[in-house]
Amino acid sequence: MKELEELILEKGKVLDGNILKVDSFLNQQIDISMMKKMGIEFANHFRDKNIDRILTVESSGIAPAVFAAEELNCKCVFARKQKSLTLDDNIFHSTVYSFTKQVMKEIIVSKDYLKENENVLLIDDFLANGQACKGMIALCNQAGANVSGIGIVIEKSFQDGRKLLKEEGYDVFSLAKIKEFKDGKVIFEED
Repeated sequence: MKELEELILEKGKVLDGNILKVDSFLNQQIDISMMKKMGIEFANHFRDKNIDRILTVESSGIAPAVFAAEELNCKCVFARKQKSLTLDDNIFHSTVYSFTKQVMKEIIVSKDYLKENENVLLIDDFLANGQACKGMIALCNQAGANVSGIGIVIEKSFQDGRKLLKEEGYDVFSLAKIKEFKDGKVIFEED
């Protein structure tokens, strides 16, 4: 998605440790117009998959997931990173390693919001090592739901995430694919 790549080049910042800071439009402040365009792109790619529900992890995947759900006319749910007082023990849970925070986190979804035989589209802000996606896949497996595809806003294609997910047979669609970070600059894969 050329417009997203241009926004990353304009507003993104490459930090030490192969981290891309995009909090000015995705991870803290949200560019609503861009989120809507991303939602449309995801919906167009996965429209023929008969998606019943979109699953993401709080918090940065929520905005693009909501716009994709609106386009696909389906439900949207996010996995929480911590259990709240409003959640009972009727939950699916999985453990995920956070690359940017360098900690293990449990992700949780109420069994009320992820159902057997549903076609689920996973959406996440970044794909690096694939751990968040693997955690969401585990939630879907616990529910007996079908993972019908994986939508990624920004993929670090120099890491193993895509390879791991493709080897398991998943349709992975990324809006922006980063080939490498070079001298503090983002270099995208060419189509």
